[in-house]
Amino acid sequence: MQSLHWPSQLIIVRHGQSAGNVARDAATEAQADRIALSVRDADVPLSGLGRDQARALGHWFASGAEDERPQVLLSSPYLRAFQTAQLFREAGGAPADEPICFDERLREKEFGILDGLTTSGIHRLEPAQAEFRRMLGKFYHRSPGGESWCDVILRLRSVMDTISLHYAGQRVMIFTHQVVVLCMRYIIEGLDEAGILEIDRAGDVANCAITDYRYDPAHGRNGGLVLQRYNVTAPLEEEATPVTREPDAIAGARG
Repeated sequence: MQSLHWPSQLIIVRHGQSAGNVARDAATEAQADRIALSVRDADVPLSGLGRDQARALGHWFASGAEDERPQVLLSSPYLRAFQTAQLFREAGGAPADEPICFDERLREKEFGILDGLTTSGIHRLEPAQAEFRRMLGKFYHRSPGGESWCDVILRLRSVMDTISLHYAGQRVMIFTHQVVVLCMRYIIEGLDEAGILEIDRAGDVANCAITDYRYDPAHGRNGGLVLQRYNVTAPLEEEATPVTREPDAIAGARG
């Protein structure tokens, strides 16, 4: 891409803690096979703590310089991501009249027949898939009806094309999910399978954590986005809001 096609800043945020995160922890502690949720993954809301985390993020941006606040808000259509964007905006993180634009390509990785299963549940109820995943690794394994990380990366490449086409030179904030945050790093930084899995092994992306890229005209041949900070939870810590890092509820063995 030519340099003028990049946003001036790209901020990627994982949604706040969800009711699904809480249910997943309870199911794991109880050694249950399935996570107790009565709604589909797309309709899982934020927990009370998740709402507090989203507000803390908004307050942090509201207290900063005007030229640090996002000009464009993009969101996964999943409820927990949209609620995070709404509460962020209501708390002053962006102008009240700034629209939140849905993009279904920013949705969570789809898990197909593994939806709602704990790690132990996958091994007990879908042992063939557990073995396929062991052999192929999480980067390439695709459960029936689900996606691999490669599938997520494919749709995110077109997201980056859309951002470069419509939001050149602007400050863009994305509200999305853990696997998407990692796959965006893979695309923007030109990582390989080993590189992105090493980042993944280092720890989960925290709820409402900031991953921040800035445009640098000296980067690469035509300029590009350079990582400034990753998985930063300073906005939550500033308000003494608990930091959580649970995998998403429907993620089975962490995607």
